[in-house]
Formats: sequence, structure tokens, C-alpha cells
Amino acid sequence: MHPDDSPVVPREEKPQKANAPIGICPFKGKHQCGNIIGQSQAMKRIHTAIAMVSASNASVLIQGESGTGKELVARAIHCYSQRTFHPFVTINCSVFSESLLESELFGHAKGAFTGAMTERIGRFEAADDGTVFLDEVGELTSYMQIKLLRVLQEREFERVGEIEKRQVNIRVLAATNRDLRTMVEQGTFREDLYYRLKVFPINIPPLRKRKNDIPAIVNHFIKMQNREGDKKITGIKENTLKLFIDYPWPGNIRELRNAIEYAFVVCQDQQIGITDIPQEIKTVECTPLPRKNTFADSAPPAQKVLTPELLFDLLKTCDWNKAEVGRRMGLSRTTIWTYMKKWNIPLKRLDFSRDCLYGGK
Repeated sequence: MHPDDSPVVPREEKPQKANAPIGICPFKGKHQCGNIIGQSQAMKRIHTAIAMVSASNASVLIQGESGTGKELVARAIHCYSQRTFHPFVTINCSVFSESLLESELFGHAKGAFTGAMTERIGRFEAADDGTVFLDEVGELTSYMQIKLLRVLQEREFERVGEIEKRQVNIRVLAATNRDLRTMVEQGTFREDLYYRLKVFPINIPPLRKRKNDIPAIVNHFIKMQNREGDKKITGIKENTLKLFIDYPWPGNIRELRNAIEYAFVVCQDQQIGITDIPQEIKTVECTPLPRKNTFADSAPPAQKVLTPELLFDLLKTCDWNKAEVGRRMGLSRTTIWTYMKKWNIPLKRLDFSRDCLYGGK
């Protein structure tokens, strides 16, 4: 039998569910679609884009710096689409090795590899009739890029250890803080997959590019913390809000939310003051950090040649966050993981000096 003639396991037909009324969000807490705050021109374009693409089944590539709310936009697209009452399944492509990611996405048969005691469905099967959100899609290895391209083209896949093709009806939304166009030019990301993913691109601006939205976002997080905690804080003092507006927010919305959570721990007044906010916001220069006007700041030019010593020092600096080390070196998380294995550097943080490193280069 030719590999392409593998038997196809037919999809199980599922009862159709009614569409959600517009404005009714199935998500709770921080993932609610109403949590996309902002009336700047940049955010109005994001709102318009969400409304337009939700009415289709087109693949969407959501691009933006870390912490800008890419998953929130993906959830909003799913929320207002025809797939609302079907699964919304997320997976972060940067946290799994290649073999584990393949099993997570496609599932595996019993006995497919050591430890596979039972068969298991993957994220694609779990999301049938719904939406799959692939976060950090720029971290996919070449092999996984080919596997994903097949799913996007044919809407079918094989579980690990099986030859039967399984059909699936999913919509794929992908997100990245890397410049995939540059990666295509460098030969580290497939061009055909790039165009399959970016049928409809959405670029989310960093917070420093829409500072007039900061007051509304601050008030939103204050209300959220009031609902979740015991304290009742009415707002933020004017001089403190000015510091928030002047601060460049390299961590974007995520960093701002953390700053409000910190303030709720410290604040003993009815309003958040300067003494209640993190030190870096109080001491940073008001001039925004010099950065390109693009979402792709997370793909910097490669630094000097990576060595075991440099890699170890970067891991210590980044608290063993391999994705952050890769960002600083212009490499993927998987590449960093490979070098760690090659040079016998522990994959988890240990208390030892770099003099303990051994192994050939």
C-alpha cells in the first residue's frame, strides 16, 4: 500500500450546536473577550479585524511582542465565530521537545513509544469542530512545520505510531512574537507554511505605542482586583498614573497587570500612590526605550558565537528560561535545548558553577 493510500478514519459526526448570541462570551475571568481594552486608533483597527475575520474560517496569524494579549485576541476570534460552543484548545509550541509536541498535537497509539501504555488523542482531535490556538508558532522545528502544513492543507493527520489518516474539522489560529518573514528569508521557517498561517494577519501594537489607552487599562485591572480580592481601591493618583504613562512597558499588558497586582498587596490607602508601585516604574527614565516600530523586536540579530560558557551565563541570567535565552541569541528554544543536551548542561536549574560543565563542543 502506498503511504498516501493509508485508510482514512472517518470523522464522527457531532450534533450541531446553536451559535452564541453576539456579545455573549463563553470565557471567564481574565480570558473574557471584553478584556480587550482600548479606544486608540490602533486598537480600533484590532477590533475591526476581529469582527471581520470571525465571520470566516480563515487561518489567522497574530503577531506582537510578548505580553500584548495575543491569546486574548485569539479567544475573541473564536468567541464571535460559528465555532463558539465548540472547543478552544491552546498549546504553547515552545514548551515541548519535538517528539512530545508531535504526540501532544496528533496523539499516539498504544505502544508507539516507551511509556505509551494506552492510546491518546491529541489536541487536534480534541478541538474537532472548534479552534486550535498555536502559541509561539515560530519555535516549531522543521519536522513539525511539515506536519502542521499537512494538517492545514489536507485537514487530516496520523497519530504517532499509526498509519490511518484521521480527518478533522478545525480552525487554526497562530501567534508569535518573532518575525516569521525574516525567518523565512533566513531559511528557518517554511515559506509555504508561513503563507498558510497568515491568510489574515493581525499585528498587535506594543503598549508604548498606544499610551492613551493606559488609563482605561489601569482602571480595568483595578476593578478586576477589587472583584478578586478583599481590598477596595477606588483608583490611582494622578502623579502615579503619569509615571505609568511615561514608563515604556517592555513587558506590555502583562507587566502592567502585574504592577497593579503588586500595588494591591502594598497599598493601604483608597488610591494607588507612587509608594505602591514597583521600583523600576518609579526609577526608569521617562524617554521610551529605543526600539524598532515593529512587532519583531524579539528576533534580534545573533550575538557572538554561542559557547557552553556563554550559554550557561545566559541561562543563569534568564533563570533557566530557554525561550528567553533563545530570544536574546536569535535562536529557537529547541536549538537552545539541543545545545544544552550536546554540552551536558542540565535542562533544569541547579546550584553549581559553570566550571562544572563538561563535554565536547
